[in-house]
Amino acid sequence: MTNVAHTPYNIKEKTEKNATYRSLIRAELADELYEKILNIIVIEKRYRDKDFSAKELAATLSTNTRYISAVINSRFNTNFSCLINEYRVKEAMHKMSDKRYTEMTIEEIGLSVGFSNRQSFYASFYRIMGETPNNYRKRHLPVK
Repeated sequence: MTNVAHTPYNIKEKTEKNATYRSLIRAELADELYEKILNIIVIEKRYRDKDFSAKELAATLSTNTRYISAVINSRFNTNFSCLINEYRVKEAMHKMSDKRYTEMTIEEIGLSVGFSNRQSFYASFYRIMGETPNNYRKRHLPVK
């Protein structure tokens, strides 16, 4: 029997894809979409909406999902889901290290930042941070 290393939460390595449509978008349009994407995701905090999708973002910006994907891939070096989850994890990290949120469970924090369930929160958190939300909270929560 071979010994296969298993990663927690069934995380797969990210593979590089070379989509030809990325080079078809004009630089000016890419710059404009980049600013608008940042505004919607970061300033408006749309990542908190568990149902927020690339399709909805494209509709909001009156463009198509291929352009959204091209801009996110080239400017953020990631895909839509990973980008959204990065902002969710950042906010969760803030809440887990802030004494104002000590009454919230880890699961409640995950749901409050836009994850639809505990499993997706734990998997994303572990993939991004390399540790579980529980370990992170224990290490960063101020002593009462």
